Amino acid sequence: MTYTETLDFLYQRLPMFSRIGTAAYKKDLGNTIALCDALGNPQNQFRSIHIAGTNGKGSVSHMLASVLQSAGYLTGLYTSPHLVHFGERIRINGEMINEEFVVDFTEKVKPLIDKIEPSFFELTVAMAFYWFAEKRVDVAVIETGLGGRLDSTNIILPELSIITNISWDHANILGDSLKKIAGEKAGIIKPHTPVIVGETDVQTKDVFKEKADECSSPLIFADQQYMVADWKYEHHHLTVTVEDELIHERQNIELDLTGFYQTKNLLPVLSAIPILHKRGFNISKEHIKSGLQNVKKFTGLHGRWELIHQKPDIILDVAHNEAGVRQVVTQLELMNYENLHIVLGMVRDKDINPVLNLLPKTARYYFSKAQIPRALSETELQQKASEYHLTGDIFADVNIAIQSAKNHSKNNDLILVCGSVFLVGEVNTAKF
Repeated sequence: MTYTETLDFLYQRLPMFSRIGTAAYKKDLGNTIALCDALGNPQNQFRSIHIAGTNGKGSVSHMLASVLQSAGYLTGLYTSPHLVHFGERIRINGEMINEEFVVDFTEKVKPLIDKIEPSFFELTVAMAFYWFAEKRVDVAVIETGLGGRLDSTNIILPELSIITNISWDHANILGDSLKKIAGEKAGIIKPHTPVIVGETDVQTKDVFKEKADECSSPLIFADQQYMVADWKYEHHHLTVTVEDELIHERQNIELDLTGFYQTKNLLPVLSAIPILHKRGFNISKEHIKSGLQNVKKFTGLHGRWELIHQKPDIILDVAHNEAGVRQVVTQLELMNYENLHIVLGMVRDKDINPVLNLLPKTARYYFSKAQIPRALSETELQQKASEYHLTGDIFADVNIAIQSAKNHSKNNDLILVCGSVFLVGEVNTAKF
């Protein structure tokens, strides 16, 4: 098969969560273990860092990978879902996985696909591990897909585990309380392996303490070690003043990820550095500085408060759940603009009411959808949004919606595209 034919085969043959939702979710590690056993357990052939959390895990993964690249380490990075290209999921030093390898790997495991019928995610996890092992990466940053305990990535034995935060998302799969959701995320904690939790929450902190104690694993809450003392946004960069709470020392850090919420994501990254030092990694202050200034350049990260056009400003953000949208609304309150236009699309298998309740009622809305079966239709979204006094027109395609917003905007207006990773992924940035 060609590369395109191979991807078509994978998309159509294997259950894919981003397309069909919970029907694609496998509640055990059996298929991943079987795939990796057949491949010689590649996950044991490189060092790794494991990252979970409700929000921010993608940003933290890319930040940490960028710092490791800056320090000279050949760094693998596994994340999901992809925005545009399949290869975004599996990178080494920012370069997407080789297309020929994807074809050859798929041919190699076809008999296993027929035998065990893995999900798309299970297969891509095995593919990533095999690619990283073949290329002999020094370290790989591995982001969970959903949850942690039963996530396909959870067969690695990492140098460090990071859990960014806990909030409501995928409650139908992970549990109907924050404690239950935290319990699933805490499932990535391994015996005698340090774990960092990004945010302290009175409802969930004991869950992590109990699991860490059970595993005899050192536990750090990043927001108890570091505090954001100040920040400023200028020239499309975010400068954050961070104070080390232990030694009361301050440092200024410049980020090319400009969303205000990145001030939270920065803290577990900083907390990880001393632990990695103890594990034998040589990471200097210059490496940290360079890595955090060049996350997008070094790793290819997109869709996090990403400016794609000016006059008017058009911003893309993959925020899609209550906590993520709350952070975006905070960001909006910090911005200067005359009128706000929001291009919104969501999926049908989540409770969208908390998100709609948060969104500003003064904005003009352009309701749209991603071209996947999970997408909530633009008409249903418009009807539901009207219950929260959010009004606007409907568009079958996100790019048409953005163009309409642009046509109705002044130079000093702001256009925000959000609500779904898949909606953002379908934006033709070259068009705007």
